Amino acid sequence: MEGKTSGGVDTNKTKLSQLRSKYAEKPWNETLQLVRRCMDKSKTDSRSSPLYLRCLGRIHEALNVSSLTAMVSRLEMIAKQRGLGSHRSPTETTYYLTSDMFYLEVLLLPGGGVEDVKVAHHGEAPVSWEALLTLLRSKRFEDFSMKLDCFSSLYNIRGDNETKIKIYTALQHLEKDLVKISQLPRPLIDHDLHVDTILNGRIGKVTLRREGNPLSIKYYISPYDQLTENADAECNSGQAALVTAGASDSTHRLQMTCLIQRPPIINTDGLPVFSPLDSVTSEILPACFFLRLQPPLPMFSSFIRKMHQITEMTMYETDLQWLPFPWLLATSLEESSCFDSLAGEDAHFFVPLPDNQMHSYVLAGDMWGIAALKGALVHNIPFTHPAHVPMLLELLRHQAAINTLLSSIVTHHRPCQGSEPDLHCEVLPESESSFSVSFPLPDPGCLGVLLVNLKDSRQITSRLFTLCSKYSSIDEYITRVLKRCMSIPLVMRAICRRLAQSSYLDTLRLYIPALPLP
Repeated sequence: MEGKTSGGVDTNKTKLSQLRSKYAEKPWNETLQLVRRCMDKSKTDSRSSPLYLRCLGRIHEALNVSSLTAMVSRLEMIAKQRGLGSHRSPTETTYYLTSDMFYLEVLLLPGGGVEDVKVAHHGEAPVSWEALLTLLRSKRFEDFSMKLDCFSSLYNIRGDNETKIKIYTALQHLEKDLVKISQLPRPLIDHDLHVDTILNGRIGKVTLRREGNPLSIKYYISPYDQLTENADAECNSGQAALVTAGASDSTHRLQMTCLIQRPPIINTDGLPVFSPLDSVTSEILPACFFLRLQPPLPMFSSFIRKMHQITEMTMYETDLQWLPFPWLLATSLEESSCFDSLAGEDAHFFVPLPDNQMHSYVLAGDMWGIAALKGALVHNIPFTHPAHVPMLLELLRHQAAINTLLSSIVTHHRPCQGSEPDLHCEVLPESESSFSVSFPLPDPGCLGVLLVNLKDSRQITSRLFTLCSKYSSIDEYITRVLKRCMSIPLVMRAICRRLAQSSYLDTLRLYIPALPLP
C-alpha cells in the first residue's frame, strides 16, 4: 500500500483524497451500507495479505454485530486470522471453523445471536464449550479469537493429516491409561481425600480433557494453598502438568492402544504391568508426549538428569539458563524488587512475621553457586510411555517440596531504616535435597544448627544440633511443625519459642527444684 509517483507524490494520499471527495456529499448511512455489502462478500482466497486481514479486522471491530450476516462475517474473519477453514451449513443455521484435528460448531440464531458452541475432536462427538459460548454472546470477539488460538496450538503437530491423526490417537490411549492408574485402589494417608489424591495419589489429581483444555494432573499443593483450595471449583493454586503430544526431532514408538490389561495386574511397586510396545500395540512416529508444567518449575540439574534416565530423552528447551538455585527461585517469583537481594555474592532476605517480628536469612554465594547446585526453569518434559508418568511426578513432587521450603525465605521485603531483625540465620546447602539453618541460641555464645532433609516429598525430617543437651529432645516436635507449614521462618519461630520456654523453666528450677521437665 506504499507507493510514490515518478514526481514524488504519495499515491496513497492521492487515493484517499479522491475517496473523501467522492463520498463527501453522500449520507453516512449510505456509505456504511456500502462498507457492509463489501464485507459481506465471502473472500475465498486463503492467501490474503496480513495487512489486508488487519485492516478488515479493524473495520469489523468498529461495526456492531447486530445481524446474522454480521456474525457470520466476523466468524469468517477470525477463522482467516487463525489459519482455520470455515464454511456455513446448507441450512445456514450453523457456522463451522475447521482444522485437521478438530472443528467448532457455532449454532446461530436468526437475529445474529449464538445458541451454542460445540467442539469436536477427530473421531469424537461434538461437546458444548461454555467458555466460548459466553465470549460470543457478550461479543468479546478478540478474547474468543485468542482462546481459539490457544486451543489450536495444542494440536500444532507437523506432518500430513494421517500422521496427525495417529499422534492424536496415541494421546487418547495414553490419557485412558493415566486415568486407569489414578483409579487404582490405595490406602488413604491424609484425612482430606482431595489433598491426599494430589500429594499421595500415584499420579495426583487427574482432570479429564474438556472445553479445549488438555488432560491435567495436579501433583503438589503447599499447606498455605490448601487453606484456599476448593475441590469442587477450578483453582490455580498448586503445581500441575498438562498432558499433550507434539512433534519431535526424532522418531519414537508410541502406543496405538491401551497398554494396561483388563483387569490390571499390579506389580510390587503398586503400579500396573504394561503390555509391551511392539508392532501390534504401537507405531513409530515423529512425535512424543509432553508434561507441560503449570507453572514452570525450577529444578536442580541432578533432578533433570534423573528425568533423562527415566525417559531416555533430553529436554527440548535449548535456552535453559543455569543459575544458582536460590537465584533461580528469586527469578521465578517475577518480583523485580527481589533482585536487589542478589546484587552481591551472597543473597540476603528479610522475612516479616506476625507480632511485628522479622527474620534475616543469608545464603552464601560461594556455597550455593557450585555447579552441582545449579538449576534451570523447566517448562516441558518429553516422554513416550505411560509408565514414565508416575516416576516423573514423584521427582516433580520432591522438587516442589524443596522449592516450597526455600521459597519461604525468598522475599522482596525491606526492613525500615534502623530496625533490627529478631533472628539472624544462615542457610547452607548440604546436598540437593538437604540444607542447614544456623542461628544463635538463647544462651549467650551458643549456636544452633537445624538440619532439614527431604528424602522425597513425604519423608521430611529435621534435627537440631547444639552443644546443650537440654535442646536435643525437640526433633520430633520440629519435624511435625515443618511438615504442617512447610515454611522455614515459621519453623524457626516455633523453635525459638520452644527454646525460650525451656530456658525460662530452667531459671525457675533454680528456685523450684521439683519442677517437672517439659
